[in-house]
Amino acid sequence: MTITQEQATWFAQTFGQLADNVERAVLGKRHTVELVLTAMLSEGHVLLEDVPGTGKTSLARAMGQSVQGTNTRIQFTPDLLPGDITGISVYDQKEGVFEFHAGPIFANIVLADEINRASPKTQSALLEVMEEGRVTIDGVTRQVGVPFLVLATQNPVEQAGTYRLPEAQLDRFMMRTSLGYPDHAATVRILDGAAVATADLAPIITPQALVGMADLAAQVYVDALVLDYIARLVDSTRSADEVRLGVSIRGALALTRATRTRAVSQGRTYATPDDVKALAVPVLSHRLILHPEAEFDGVTQEAVIGQVLLDVAPPSRREAV
Repeated sequence: MTITQEQATWFAQTFGQLADNVERAVLGKRHTVELVLTAMLSEGHVLLEDVPGTGKTSLARAMGQSVQGTNTRIQFTPDLLPGDITGISVYDQKEGVFEFHAGPIFANIVLADEINRASPKTQSALLEVMEEGRVTIDGVTRQVGVPFLVLATQNPVEQAGTYRLPEAQLDRFMMRTSLGYPDHAATVRILDGAAVATADLAPIITPQALVGMADLAAQVYVDALVLDYIARLVDSTRSADEVRLGVSIRGALALTRATRTRAVSQGRTYATPDDVKALAVPVLSHRLILHPEAEFDGVTQEAVIGQVLLDVAPPSRREAV
């Protein structure tokens, strides 16, 4: 079953309303807001990587407020334990049974603040739930519900008291992006009090409607030539001279899902190579592992993906539509 033009038009309008609502709290960052929305509607997770004070937490909170569901915030610290995230079983002496107390991971939108300040053992508590939407504790598997989005923030690893995220966990984030500092005009508006407090944002959509939008996005038509283009991009990352480990098949699938969502957010029922190119850097770059020599020379993951996009010729618009 494929999406109709009427459904695509409705999707684009609703997508725009969500972006407008979030941007009331995070001024001047429309592109990043749309990326996060694209990931959420593609059933993916987002890593916001930036220096403190740029609005990462405000963006995540605004996303949570815009959806009429449950949202929680976990402040990651060095002494945080896995059970503090997933929940624990507590023995009830009166009843003589163990009773499960759900952790903050059981919510529609979870803000994992400063995720790289927790120990690797605690970080690993997110691996299963981010991949499969469920948590296994004491041999019992529990679903966290839908929709489910982890919005994690991360400070640069050069800062004191941080732990680098392992590659296996990075690969579970659909996108990595950053906010950066606002431009001059947005800064003046923020100083003038134009930004709306996230707590004052009205919800725009219900969780059930959000799941319906994700289902619509999955029906967007992707031509075989566009799929071939994605596969060639991924293959090129694995053979690049600066790369020790290229993009995984999980990364290729994530790019395909995000491409569908971006296409329908533009009001189209089909994906184009331009959709792929617009998402390649935020979806693929964090999945690369560079050679130490390349890192020492100042090569970045984003630069490698940028070069791959230049080297791999996309199909023509006429062929791919």
